[in-house]
Amino acid sequence: MQNEPQYVWYASYGSNINAERFLCYIKGGRPVGSAKVEIGCKDPSLPIDETTFTINLPLYFAKEAGKWESQGVAFLGLNQNTEYKTLSKKYLITTDQFLDVVKQENNGVEFNLDLNEVKTAGSKIFRRQSWYGNVMYLGEDNGYPIFTFTAPWDIKDVEWKKPSRPYLLTIVNGLKKDFSEEEIYNYFKNKPGIKENYADEELAAIIFHK
Repeated sequence: MQNEPQYVWYASYGSNINAERFLCYIKGGRPVGSAKVEIGCKDPSLPIDETTFTINLPLYFAKEAGKWESQGVAFLGLNQNTEYKTLSKKYLITTDQFLDVVKQENNGVEFNLDLNEVKTAGSKIFRRQSWYGNVMYLGEDNGYPIFTFTAPWDIKDVEWKKPSRPYLLTIVNGLKKDFSEEEIYNYFKNKPGIKENYADEELAAIIFHK
């Protein structure tokens, strides 16, 4: 008899807030606005639950992602503070699926990662040279641990970059299922990488589709 799968919450804060985009990591496929076809998980089963979530870490945009017009993508700072209110969508998926998602976000690199160690330590950097080589434990919900991943560096250690319109629109469309356009505009307008690079009118045109 096979062991029952273990489940974890994956808390997304960037383009994976958009369920259609995230499911390309589960089932495979090319997300709208992205230049890359994702391979998907070995187990393509859909998440058994999803819900909104607030992460008490700062959101910022940095680096230049080739699949998103060589512009900035989302990261989290490393220091928790209840003043930070990063909007998130979390998905209840199997442990193996979560590790497959982490692998895809790290360009298919092989790694060994014990999520129990992450839970005990609070975070674990498993690959310093990868953008998303740092897995973080964010608590529990309904008996399941919550994990996310971000960069090994902190928010002040990297140059902030403008995210592309397709990338930002992917996040915005995901957030619109749970938040008003006004709430989304106020959420994004002061985020590092956006506030320096997007005029108010340009940001509003993306969010309000003007």
